[in-house]
Amino acid sequence: MSYDVHLLDRGRIEADANFVLDGSVAATAGNQNPDLRYEEFLVWNLVIDHPEATVLFDTGSHPEAGDGYWPAPLYQAFAHVDAADHDLEADLNAAGFELDDIDAVVMSHLHLDHAGGLYHFDGTDVPIYVHEREIEFAYRSAKTDSGSIAYFAPDFDHDLNWTVVEGDRQLVPGVELLHLPGHTPGLLGARIDRDGETLLVVGDEAYWQENYEGQSMAASLLWDNQAWKESLAYVQDLERRTDADVLLGHDMAMLERFEDGW
Repeated sequence: MSYDVHLLDRGRIEADANFVLDGSVAATAGNQNPDLRYEEFLVWNLVIDHPEATVLFDTGSHPEAGDGYWPAPLYQAFAHVDAADHDLEADLNAAGFELDDIDAVVMSHLHLDHAGGLYHFDGTDVPIYVHEREIEFAYRSAKTDSGSIAYFAPDFDHDLNWTVVEGDRQLVPGVELLHLPGHTPGLLGARIDRDGETLLVVGDEAYWQENYEGQSMAASLLWDNQAWKESLAYVQDLERRTDADVLLGHDMAMLERFEDGW
């Protein structure tokens, strides 16, 4: 079965590399004031233009992220500096799609750099796929004092047609959703098979290539370190068995690697 997978460039987050590469810069006796690394992180979405459905994978940041919509402490740590230039509808249009073309949305997870475009589907019947553990943790985090600060209720607390995923499941022929807990309890990746080739959408299981090779992200980016290691071993085994291309969560190299789609 032939179909196209398009990578949407949704802009850049700027942040300290220590969040992604745990201890990448640390003071030592010989260098008590090392230079920090302030880096760019790619924000992307996918459009899977399948014969049975046009699927949007993630929705990016809210366009007003830098204009007071995101809580100030979060924006100070992870500044989506060009969010205003990357409204979901405009980026879809640039790739040749309309919002009305989207038949289903898959949310890898509900952090605010992934769920900020869900408002476009408020009040529609477009199914929004989310793992059961993710939606539970997101609401707990956003509505109570426990959980994670990376969930922002105004992103996802809408009239949405939630479709809850309980584990790995086929979405359409050739596209399987994979439960990859670690970064969050309900992180979803995907295995996409087409014409004898495989794409593994690893997403925020590994922000950068170094993470995929085993260097841990900082504790602030990991809900469960052991679960993260197990999910990493799982996708690495899939890659070996299928000779898959791998799409990582925020690595700038992904833009060039998949600039012409897949």
